[in-house]
Amino acid sequence: MTQKKIQFIDTTLRDGNQSLWGATGLRTGMMLQIASVLDQVGYYAIDFSTSTHMAVTVRFHKEDPWERLRLMKSRLKNTPLTFLSTGMRFISWETAHPEVMALSYQLLVNNGIERFMVMDPMNTTQAVINNCQAISKAGASEVIGALVYTVSPIHDDAFFAQMARELAAQPFINRVYLKDPGGLLTPDRARTLLPALREAVGSKPLELHSHCTIGLAPFTYPEAPGLGVDALHTAAQPLGNGSSQPAVENVISNLDSRGVAHDLDLDAMAKVSEYFTTLATAEGLPMGIPQEYDERYFAHQLPGGMIGTMKRQLREMRQAHRLPEVYEEVERVRAELGYPIMVTPFSQVVGTMAVMNVLSPERYANVPDEVIRYVVGRFGTPPGDVDPNVRDRIEQLPRAKELVGQSPMPPLAELRKKFSPKLSDEEFLLRAVMPAEQVDAMVAAGPCRQDYNPSVAPVEHLIKALSERPDVKHARIERDGFLMELRGQ
Repeated sequence: MTQKKIQFIDTTLRDGNQSLWGATGLRTGMMLQIASVLDQVGYYAIDFSTSTHMAVTVRFHKEDPWERLRLMKSRLKNTPLTFLSTGMRFISWETAHPEVMALSYQLLVNNGIERFMVMDPMNTTQAVINNCQAISKAGASEVIGALVYTVSPIHDDAFFAQMARELAAQPFINRVYLKDPGGLLTPDRARTLLPALREAVGSKPLELHSHCTIGLAPFTYPEAPGLGVDALHTAAQPLGNGSSQPAVENVISNLDSRGVAHDLDLDAMAKVSEYFTTLATAEGLPMGIPQEYDERYFAHQLPGGMIGTMKRQLREMRQAHRLPEVYEEVERVRAELGYPIMVTPFSQVVGTMAVMNVLSPERYANVPDEVIRYVVGRFGTPPGDVDPNVRDRIEQLPRAKELVGQSPMPPLAELRKKFSPKLSDEEFLLRAVMPAEQVDAMVAAGPCRQDYNPSVAPVEHLIKALSERPDVKHARIERDGFLMELRGQ
C-alpha cells in the first residue's frame, strides 16, 4: 500500500515563539513581513494564536490582537490560521461563562481563524466535545479535538484510545490530535499508542504535536507516519528544537530517508528560516538548539512553552540561577496539588506557585488566586487528592473565602452593562477579561505597525534607547561604511 504524503502544521509564530521567546518575541509587523512566504511553503495550516497570545499582544506590544488576525489573514491566501482553546477561559484566569466563550469563538471566526484545536486540561472528553460543538456552530471550517498526553498510572493506551474514539465519533470534530506538551512521548510508547489511536479515529486524520524539551520528539516524529499519523507539528529551524517543536528541515530530512513524501516548497521554507535567523540576531533572541535527554523531566513535566515563560520571568527578577530549585519545587507542588496534567492553565498554576515558594521565605506564604481556585474546585476536580496540609492552609486563607463566595463570570447581557454600548464586540470582550489600563494603552497606541526590517532594527533600538537618555546630547555611530550622527536640542 502506498503511504500518503505527510502534512505539516507550522508552529513558528505561536508555539515556537512561546516556547523559545516567552510569547513576547514577535510583533505583528514581524509576522506580516514573512506571511506571504509562509503561505508559499505548503503547510496544511499555521498554529497561530491562543487567548494567552492575544493577551501578550495587548500587554507587551500594545497591539490589537483582532487587527493582527485580520492582517495576517489578508496575507495568507492558501494557509488556514489555527487557534488553540481550552474552552474553559478566554484570557482571564476565571472560568468563562459559556456565552462569553461562544462570543469569543464567533469573533475569532469573523476575524480570520478558520481552524480550532480544542483541549481540556483535565482530559475530560465531554468538555472537549461540548466546546468543539460550540466552535462548529460559530462557523469554523475545521475543528480538532485534542488528547493531552501525560505519563501516569491511569493514562495508558486504552485511556487515550477510548477518548479518541469518542471524539472521532462526533460529526463536528474533523480531526483528532495527540498533544504532548511536555515532549514525553518516547518512540517505544509511540509504537503502541499511535496505532491504537489510528484504529480508534477510523478514517479521520490524526495529528501529532510534541516538544523537543528532552530531545525525544526528533526521534519519535520519523516513526509517526508509519504508525498512522497524517500530520506533524513543526517549526522553522530558528524557532525549533529547545523547548519548541522539532525543526521542520530536520524532520523532512529524516522522513526522506524513510521514503515518506510531502508537498512542501523547500526554497520557500529556507527563506522563512533565513528571515527568522536574521530577526533573532537583530533582536537579541535565542535560537533553539537540540536538547539533551533528562530522565528527571518525567517528574516535573513542564511543557515547553511554560519553560520559556518561566525562564523569562526569572531573568526579569534576576533569579535565573535558581531555575534548578524551581524544577524541584515544581515536582513537589504538583504532587501536593494532586498531579494535575502539566498543560495550560495547570502548568502555570503549578509553575507560578513553585516560583513563589522558591523566592519566598516560607512555602505557600503567598498563594495566587489561580492556585486557590484550583484547590477549591473552580477548574474542576483534580485528578488526585490534594495534600491535606496544603488544602487546609489554602482554604483557611481570607482570600480563599472571598473566592469561594465570588460569583462566576456573569452571562453576556449582564457583563455588557458594565461597558459602553458603543464599543465593538472585539473591544468589549478584551475589556471584559483584561485590566482596563492595558486595553486603554492598546487603544491609545493606534493601529499595529505593519512594517519591520531586521536589518535596521538594531539602529531603531539604539535610537529609542538614546531618546530615553536626556543626558546624551550628541551621538555618532560609524561602522562598516555606515554613519549616523544624532544631536539633541
